[in-house]
Amino acid sequence: MDVLGWLLLPLLLLCTQPHHGARSKDPADLSPAARVLSAVLGAERCAVGRDWSRQARAMNDIGDYVGSNLEISWLPNLDGLMEGYARNFRPGIGGPPVNVALALEVASIDHISEANMEYTMTVFLHQSWRDSRLSYNHTNETLGLDSRFVDKLWLPDTFIVNAKSAWFHDVTVENKLIRLQPDGVILYSIRITSTVACDMDLAKYPLDEQECMLDLESYGYSSEDIVYYWSENQEQIHGLDRLQLAQFTITSYRFTTELMNFKSAGQFPRLSLHFQLRRNRGVYIIQSYMPSVLLVAMSWVSFWISQAAVPARVSLGITTVLTMTTLMVSARSSLPRASAIKALDVYFWICYVFVFAALVEYAFAHFNADYRKKRKAKVKVTKPRAEMDVRNAIVLFSLSAAGVSQELAISRRQGRVPGNLMGSYRSVEVEAKKEGGSRPGGPGGIRSRLKPIDADTIDIYARAVFPAAFAAVNIIYWAAYTM
Repeated sequence: MDVLGWLLLPLLLLCTQPHHGARSKDPADLSPAARVLSAVLGAERCAVGRDWSRQARAMNDIGDYVGSNLEISWLPNLDGLMEGYARNFRPGIGGPPVNVALALEVASIDHISEANMEYTMTVFLHQSWRDSRLSYNHTNETLGLDSRFVDKLWLPDTFIVNAKSAWFHDVTVENKLIRLQPDGVILYSIRITSTVACDMDLAKYPLDEQECMLDLESYGYSSEDIVYYWSENQEQIHGLDRLQLAQFTITSYRFTTELMNFKSAGQFPRLSLHFQLRRNRGVYIIQSYMPSVLLVAMSWVSFWISQAAVPARVSLGITTVLTMTTLMVSARSSLPRASAIKALDVYFWICYVFVFAALVEYAFAHFNADYRKKRKAKVKVTKPRAEMDVRNAIVLFSLSAAGVSQELAISRRQGRVPGNLMGSYRSVEVEAKKEGGSRPGGPGGIRSRLKPIDADTIDIYARAVFPAAFAAVNIIYWAAYTM
């Protein structure tokens, strides 16, 4: 303990100095424990004292800078530049138009709505022009100014033509940047979030591609006062290629410049950004197309169910039809009520027809099965009558061979015919009429050839025809809407 106390004693002596007039005690007079405690406390006081010393020196430096009359030699005299400056008039009024260079940087595309035909975009709009009234040629330094200085300058009245709403950002201060170059060139940058209209053609939805635009134009200055052009550095839009959208992929973009002619006001320059949006189809295949295909395939299960299981087949058919209807309604709820028929509607109706056709197939097969049963029962009833007619014909043939036929004819003309002979003659006559009426050219012959098809045979045909037809329709559909 004595050794530790003597080792820490020099540190205590370096960091602590006694006040004038205060009593000092010789370290040798202290106990070992007291010397250790004094050394530890002295080290802590030393560290805290050094921190306070650094902070005090920093505050003194800031105070010296703020409180002094230090002047930076290259700073222009802004009061002198703004003397006589009229912010209500454009630079060079009465002369050539002001050239304003525009550049865009996309921060985000937040929302794209098909129902409202709009999208929301946050951009950094950079504008640059030359105002010779603010030039200072005694230095080459660019001056960065406070955003509040913007209120003292003339600014181009640029606005977004197809915007539904727009606002500036002001957290924590107004998101504006202004820089002044020695030759009077001003760089003005602002951050804007705007909801912009976008006319969409939804005929191929959700296999569609859309083109949206962002139009920038001067609101009050015609082409005689202001000319817009894309900045030379605007070969590509920074941030647009890095965007990850939930429903779309930006495939390409381009810039255009045109003059809009208004009869009452003249020609106004307009700059437009066009960007192509391709819809991501994966989510729609999972949410709409695959459930529809599965419902159609589910309706085919009834072809393997026995014809006698009427409740099972009917309930399966009705369930698939109702589920398909619900799927159609839910998918259309997020879309505008447009007159155009969409690709998704076409596919839903294709699936709906196949599901309904499976239900109709069972009705047709069940009808044929009942018809065959009734026909078989009718044949069983008429078979004894046919046997009796054959016996009567044999009797009549025997009588005619014995010469009775002539007597029968004479007696018939006189109205005297034995009952048994007359019955036999009539039965043969009726049979002859039946044979004559069932000739191939008569209606009886056609009805006999149109025999009802066996219900099981109908199901066997349906098992092959329905999937083949559905596959063929799918090939035509996808070829028509994706090429």
